[in-house]
Amino acid sequence: MAETKTTVTAATAKASSHQPKKSSNLFAALAVPICLVIGFLFYFFVLGNPANFQGNNPEGHPIDSGIGKWFGTVYKGGLIVPILISVLLVCLTFVIERFMYLSKAKGKFSGSELVRKVQYHLANRNIDAALAECDKQKGSVGNVLKAGLKKYKEMVTNTELDTEQKILTIKNEIEETTALELPMMEKNLVFLSTIASVATLLGLFGTVLGMIRAFAAMSTGGAPDSAQLAGGISEALINTALGIGTSAVAIIMYNYFTTNIDSITYAIDESGFTLTQSFAANHK
Repeated sequence: MAETKTTVTAATAKASSHQPKKSSNLFAALAVPICLVIGFLFYFFVLGNPANFQGNNPEGHPIDSGIGKWFGTVYKGGLIVPILISVLLVCLTFVIERFMYLSKAKGKFSGSELVRKVQYHLANRNIDAALAECDKQKGSVGNVLKAGLKKYKEMVTNTELDTEQKILTIKNEIEETTALELPMMEKNLVFLSTIASVATLLGLFGTVLGMIRAFAAMSTGGAPDSAQLAGGISEALINTALGIGTSAVAIIMYNYFTTNIDSITYAIDESGFTLTQSFAANHK
């Protein structure tokens, strides 16, 4: 009973040490509203700057040249544009955040290289040197391998369990640590996967509004208002471009990050296999 209580306590302590920090959760909670505010401010005060329009009138046509021409053109995309800009900012924010985290999770050198070094030290029965290599790597593979090596070292001196039980204990330790590492690597990717779909839908919504405006101009009696017709089509195309562009960024970066996570996960699996095989070979 006492042993069970100790195991539960240790597992709880380990889980607590791997839980996301409050600052990380606060970052995720604040990122979306801050990006929304920035997106709307950028739309009204930068894109909608009177200097971007002929006669300094935002209701008129954009100027003929320079960056102001492009700013004024995008401003004419309507009120879906600031929402799309905000979504793009959210996307870029989490792209940067995940890039920084996964760069750290990869460690100072590759997981495959760490596994080779640990395998060499274990063959020479130098567990402390293997642990030192994990500390040098400072990545997710190093964290998992370090936890497994600590249990490995404990099992070497254990006289109560047979070899199969010891290997199972090491394997369980590795699986438990892996289960705590993976959620941190996948954290916030849901924002990118959601944006990949939502941005396209928002762009399509803006496109529909623009086309409604264009057809409304054509439905007026007599000659259609060519300015309103052109404005409606322009609004539709601007929203389409922003929606597709934002969605493309989200999809590309989501696939990039999941590929990196798969690579780290493979290295973790390789390290666990190496550890159990080494124990089986060296401590029969």
